[in-house]
Amino acid sequence: MSKLRVAILFGGPSSEHEISCASASGVLGAIDRSKYDVIPVGITKAGNWTLAADDAAKWALRKGNLAVVEDEGNSVAFATDGSRELILTDATGSRSLGFVDVAFPVLHGPYGEDGQVQRELEAVGVAYVGNGVLASERGMDKELSKDAFLAAGISATPHVVLTEDSWMRDPESALEKIRGLGPMPIFVKPARAGSSKGVSKVKNLDQLGDALEVAFAEDNKIVIERGLSVREIEFAVLESRDGSRPRVSLPGEIVVKTREFYDFDAKYQDEDSVDLVVPAVIEPSLLAELQKAAADAFVALGCEGLARADFFVTADGFFVNELNTMPGFTQLSMYPALWKSSGLSYPDLIDELIALAIQRSKRLP
Repeated sequence: MSKLRVAILFGGPSSEHEISCASASGVLGAIDRSKYDVIPVGITKAGNWTLAADDAAKWALRKGNLAVVEDEGNSVAFATDGSRELILTDATGSRSLGFVDVAFPVLHGPYGEDGQVQRELEAVGVAYVGNGVLASERGMDKELSKDAFLAAGISATPHVVLTEDSWMRDPESALEKIRGLGPMPIFVKPARAGSSKGVSKVKNLDQLGDALEVAFAEDNKIVIERGLSVREIEFAVLESRDGSRPRVSLPGEIVVKTREFYDFDAKYQDEDSVDLVVPAVIEPSLLAELQKAAADAFVALGCEGLARADFFVTADGFFVNELNTMPGFTQLSMYPALWKSSGLSYPDLIDELIALAIQRSKRLP
């Protein structure tokens, strides 16, 4: 049987460029080479597509300086005739890299998770792993996703939305909204960023100005959430092949030991500061409620392929915090770990994601 050709897209212009490279390392190392021919396509921070090294070690997560995609003196692009042919151009001219069956955009943050690259892939007729344009747009925007959860009857974290323009124009009204959340602490988050980039925990209003500056550096819209005493519980979600309810993994729990919260460094540079407990110990009736809510949230956003559902569990109930429509695939990432704990290995997970992408492409006109 002939192999499928898979283009793995990673890097990109967002502030999560380096984490995308680390996720690509995970996929490059786990994908079954007996089934797939792999074309690694690195996207520079300037947005240029280039043929990258097929070397999991080069892109792996490490302490200190993280890997980045550099300009390799070549460019790659899909043909615009619907053939799915990937063309390499360098100093010697142009040549074909073959016809791509599936793209796997392991891209985090703007351009990768907000529907932009998905729209580009659809325009050239290339099937791709993961969520479509609309679900990606909703999932990337914390305001839109929380609105979708609430409209579907799913409890979302108490929050207010603030734009940079409204803050500059009328800070007193903004402060009144923030005070309405209740007592400190609060969390200030860019509305359209991930990996905890630009997120701050604010314990008093004297810290608010600095937190807003950090968040507005990532996005001109932010979400401010009430700080809660919670357990942080996550589930991996997979679309079902037969159109039935999404599949939901066993739970995982993030236990922060020595940091204020689960920030970027805790996720990728200081793993000793947190424990990732897989599977988490949860009372059976609550577990069933959370798994149902994870599937409901997936449906509410119109997700396809995959998502990671993140919950805050309090003494009185739970809130869905967000759905990550392209979760991390690094060696430290919760998504593949949750499926491994649930009986689906990393290579088999990749197989399933590719199969779902091909199945969806056959349903499209």
